[in-house]
Amino acid sequence: MSATVATIERWLGNPVTRFLLRWLSSDCPRCGNRLDMALDRFTRNGRSSAPCISCRTASWLVALTIRKSGQIFGVGEGLIKEGLLDPYLRRGLATVIRSIARYGVSRPQRVNAPFLVVWDVTHRCNLRCVHCYQDARHALPDELNTGEARRVIDELARAGVVAIAFSGGEPLMRPDIRELIRYAKEKDFFVSLASNGTLISEALAKDLASDGLDYIEISLDGADAAHHDLFRGIPGAFDRTITGIRACVSAGLDTGIATTVTRETVDQVPAIHQLAATLGASRMMCFNFIPTGRGMAMADQDIPPDRREALHKWIVATDREGKGPVLLSTAPQFARVAVEEEGGGVPVGHFYAGEGLEGKTAALAEFIGGCGAGRIYCCIEPEGTVQPCVFMPIPVGNLRKSSFEEIWHTSETLLRLRSRENLEGNCGACRFRLLCGGCRARAYAYFRNLDAPDPGCIRNQDLWTSLVSEVDVLSVPRHGYQGTFSQEGMVIKQ
Repeated sequence: MSATVATIERWLGNPVTRFLLRWLSSDCPRCGNRLDMALDRFTRNGRSSAPCISCRTASWLVALTIRKSGQIFGVGEGLIKEGLLDPYLRRGLATVIRSIARYGVSRPQRVNAPFLVVWDVTHRCNLRCVHCYQDARHALPDELNTGEARRVIDELARAGVVAIAFSGGEPLMRPDIRELIRYAKEKDFFVSLASNGTLISEALAKDLASDGLDYIEISLDGADAAHHDLFRGIPGAFDRTITGIRACVSAGLDTGIATTVTRETVDQVPAIHQLAATLGASRMMCFNFIPTGRGMAMADQDIPPDRREALHKWIVATDREGKGPVLLSTAPQFARVAVEEEGGGVPVGHFYAGEGLEGKTAALAEFIGGCGAGRIYCCIEPEGTVQPCVFMPIPVGNLRKSSFEEIWHTSETLLRLRSRENLEGNCGACRFRLLCGGCRARAYAYFRNLDAPDPGCIRNQDLWTSLVSEVDVLSVPRHGYQGTFSQEGMVIKQ
């Protein structure tokens, strides 16, 4: 355990601190929520409305906690205050404080609410993508209506969720999507949209910008029409997607590119990155292919661990050069590669800390880094079903029957995903299990076992080789495996 981690656990994890944090998180009959008020006063140097004596004490305690934490991570008070002017960061910090008050300090940290909820608002889609995790075609008969969706947004706000990402299907095919975006913005969420881009005109892009959309991520799975259209299943999709990307950039929307990495697309990644730069995109996300939904039929297109490792090293090196959009990967192993590559920053979740913060951010990443499924992130299906991840089709509750907070705090599946103690094979023994922990969706897709090793990691190369050699064409799911762990890896027993 590093000295930084030990200091965090001593400072924030002791019973006295937790008692004070619970009090800070409660409401004052006169002033409202003490924590929200204290963060506002800290950020504005005490220039907000004067609270009662009890809440002035709360403000002093919050300021002390923030300053002490800043000292631990080597971040100055001025920089912290500047960051907390961002309402999303402030809500995120409030969620962390409430999480420690409720659960104490743990690695990974159990949080009071997910930072991000991806909401598949419809299964309706105008494309036929071969890798679709939803097998999306038509709207489900019982998708949440507008009133129900607004109620869910209210629940997420009360829980302390920071960001909502509307997805699908194609979310722009839902008639009330702009109304939902505007309502989420009224509730102070960071709001993003995942789209295939084919429906976005210049007028719609301007409308989305005026609605307050913070970020849009558009799928692009080839640097030319031949590759992209083959992947997306509809001729002409590439040209329409490029038009949509240009419209979003022109409208001033923060625009990213999403590429699912398979055997067909991996060699296209550098060219797609160059195209993204030409188009003016701010980032490019390389999505880990998970064989689920329609993607189960193309499991043989999953890239082997050594190819994924090489891709991650290229991403780190390219980001270090600082040319073109920021590159990221949804594969948890990306964090481990970044640490091992000298000079690389440390990804925390899907975010990248950049150079110069490796040691301090690595300590933070032990608390919130690695696979976030069911831990700092979850998803909602169109009819209100909650799942740990869009790539992990395990229903853990339905928002028509239970509140979001009830599901989040009581689901046995979610609780299991928040511990790395039960991980098997190399994932359980790896010294990077807190920073990475392997992709739990991949473990579930291949083995129907949430604790199984991630066969996509280079440290599980033997397991991957065994999977591929057992059948002529890689197929999923494999319902469990038997094996023993050794320094050489997982050895499958027939």
